[in-house]
Formats: sequence, C-alpha cells, structure tokens
Amino acid sequence: MILSETDVATRVVRWQSSHGRNHLPWQQTRDPYRVWLSEIMLQQTQVSTVLGYYARFLERFPDVRALAAAPQDDVMALWSGLGYYSRARNLHRCAQTVVNEHGGKFPRSAQVLATLPGIGRSTAGAIAAFCFSERTPILDANVRRVLTRVLGFDADLALSRNERTLWLHAQSLLPSVDIDTAMPRYTQGLMDLGASLCTPRDPACPQCPLQTLCAAHREGEPERYPVRTRTLKRRSESWWLLVLQDPVGRVWLSRRPAVGIWAGLYCVPVFPLRSDVSVFLDGAGPISGQTMEEGAPFLHVLTHRDLHLHPFIVRQYGQAAPNDDGAWFTAAQFEALGLPAPIRKLLAGL
Repeated sequence: MILSETDVATRVVRWQSSHGRNHLPWQQTRDPYRVWLSEIMLQQTQVSTVLGYYARFLERFPDVRALAAAPQDDVMALWSGLGYYSRARNLHRCAQTVVNEHGGKFPRSAQVLATLPGIGRSTAGAIAAFCFSERTPILDANVRRVLTRVLGFDADLALSRNERTLWLHAQSLLPSVDIDTAMPRYTQGLMDLGASLCTPRDPACPQCPLQTLCAAHREGEPERYPVRTRTLKRRSESWWLLVLQDPVGRVWLSRRPAVGIWAGLYCVPVFPLRSDVSVFLDGAGPISGQTMEEGAPFLHVLTHRDLHLHPFIVRQYGQAAPNDDGAWFTAAQFEALGLPAPIRKLLAGL
C-alpha cells in the first residue's frame, strides 16, 4: 500500500484532537522557551517525572535570559535527580547562545535551531512545528517506532543511510493543508500514539487510528519494528564512596571531571576498590573521636551501566583535606549544589 500524507496526517490529527494528550503545561503555549525546556527534559524521561522539574525551572528561570544569566551550579542544582546531566549543561549553554547570538529569541526554523547546543534534528523539528508550525518532521523514539511500523520500514536503523531514508519518508507524510493548526497537532499526535498505543511491547492495534494503513499490523509482527542491530552492552561497576564529615558536620565535596558519569557535578571522593579507601585513610592517620562506618551498598541504574555503590562514612574527620580541589560544605550549602541523585540521598541520611 502506498501511503499519502492525506491518509496518515488526517487520521493522526483527528485522533489527537479527541484522544491525545492535550492537558500538559507545555502544550498550552507556543513560547519556544517553554517548549524547548520541556523537549529537553522529556528526553529519555517520563512525563510524570518532568512535571515537577518543569514547574520549578520556570519559577526560578521564567525566560531564556534568566536561565542564561544564572550560574551553572544553580542550573545543575535544580536539575539534580533528573539524570542525563549533559542535558542541563547544554541547556545552560544553549540559553547563553540564544541570548548572545540571537538577541534572546529562538530561531524560527528547525535548520537553525539544530545548530544550538543540545538541540538535535528531532528536537529542533518539534520546537519549529509546535511554536512556528513549520512543516518539518521529527523522529524521536516514539515517532520512529510508529512510522517504521506503519510503513513496514525494516531497514537497519543502525546504518546512517537507512536513518536518512526514514527521515525522507517522515517528511513525505507531513500535513499539507491547514498547516498552522495541523502541524502542532500532527507532531503531538505521533508522539502520543507512540507513548500510549504503539508501545514497544503489546501495542494496542485495535485502538490505533492507523491500523488499517499499518504494514506491521498486516504482517502480524509489529514488535519487530524498528530494526536496529547495533546495541550497547550493559556494564557493571563498583564504586566506593568516601563520605568525610569534619568535626562541625561539614562534608567534603569536589566537582567531577567534565566528561564521564556525573560530569561536572559535585560528589564525595570515589574509589574503584575498597582497598583504595583503606590506603587513603591509613595515609591520613587516626585521630581521637573519629568513627568509621561502612554503609549498606546499593544499586544505581544508568542507561547502559549498573553502578554498585558502597558508602564508607568517616565522622569527626579532622585530618588534612583530600588533595582534589574540593571544599568543605555545610548541609545548607551542599543542598544548593548540583549533586547526583544517589549522592544527595546519601548525604541527606547523615
């Protein structure tokens, strides 16, 4: 079956108006700052999690100029717990670029939006479609799944040439009439279909407005789409977290390297082996009143890595501070820092 934009777009727009998500706060605006903020937060994060962060960000940074002028540590602190922290760093850089290079106004085309820090082609397309009704496609994970199933597109998306071909198909299915209204609703509709009906497992095909057009449904194998052969293997690592608390209750924290896990966030000293913790403490020497406690290990799950975290807590630590460019912070001070979620939880229990 050869699909036309009339077949697909008309059905998606009609379905979204009556069955899609129309209540979310970023759907009630065409302000590119607010739409951009929501799109970045929603990357690999559930809507229910984003809602609270979105409201707090807007309260603290109501517009792009306020975000651009803020210290990075303030941005990271407010992002803490949302994960994928490179998004927060790019968010801050992007705001500064919009202010410094675009006069505080977001570009109106997806092509230019995609040149900004942290904005890829799909995010740029979403902002341009939602805010400016530009006739431009998106291909986030949900939309990619919907379109590959509808089209029966079984080429391996691990190959860039096949990804480019799918972009061309996505472009060909865009609405061509009533663009100002249709483009935002069509774009949202594809997202909603992927999130609610066209799910990775057990898709609800009988409720889908595209069922009679869908090649994957006719084949009876929707779950085999999209096809991607290259996958990242999960890894497991054990980290020893050394929590040093001085006699007045302050905790030693230093900033993590600019790349890698928890890049740029504040953290307690991390060691790859339990013996490394012992070597450090033996070198510091004992002190009267100092206590040591091994906390219960716990698991922190990242996208492609399992971190087995082993806290080692030293109270009344009165020796010289570690030589890692860190500093002592009170509870009031470290609560305002950008901390990884498991470290924030660990320190809250002190």
